[in-house]
Amino acid sequence: MAARREDFILMIVGGLTLDPSTKMPIVVLKDPDNKLNLPIWIGPLEAASMATELEGIRPQRPMTHDLLRNLLGDLGATVEAVEVTELRENTYFARILVRTREGRDMEVDSRPSDAIAVALRTKSPIYVAKKVLEMSSELHEQAAEPGNGSDQNLAGVSRDKWSEILERMSPDDFKYKM
Repeated sequence: MAARREDFILMIVGGLTLDPSTKMPIVVLKDPDNKLNLPIWIGPLEAASMATELEGIRPQRPMTHDLLRNLLGDLGATVEAVEVTELRENTYFARILVRTREGRDMEVDSRPSDAIAVALRTKSPIYVAKKVLEMSSELHEQAAEPGNGSDQNLAGVSRDKWSEILERMSPDDFKYKM
């Protein structure tokens, strides 16, 4: 069952970067007013997929997320939006909201990285549940408390600290910036 839109915040891809300690890619979602940031650690293949789309690179053959876009389009379906819906046990959950040619609405379970990659290709809005932003902030604040090893793990940075870090970064720090 779809949540109410007022429970979500519209966000955009602010950029891709690497976690300096783990070298894992991070996609940074931000609200249009640049007041909220949500870093999500993703896999290298999903990061490469996002990067090719952000850079306007067209591979000779369709990549997985291009295939999904093409398949949906050929079936007459549209991606209405993607939503990052939950944060459970340090894992984000998402869904892709699809409208069929017949006008039926479907919710497709997805990893956030795949949902975001599809949203970039279909120019669909990305929404994050307010509760996810709150939980993410609480999780990061707990992890940032002394003795939690937060110096070694960027996942343990509070939302305010993330804002401070991101404000200090130059556009060159985000290899793929929108």
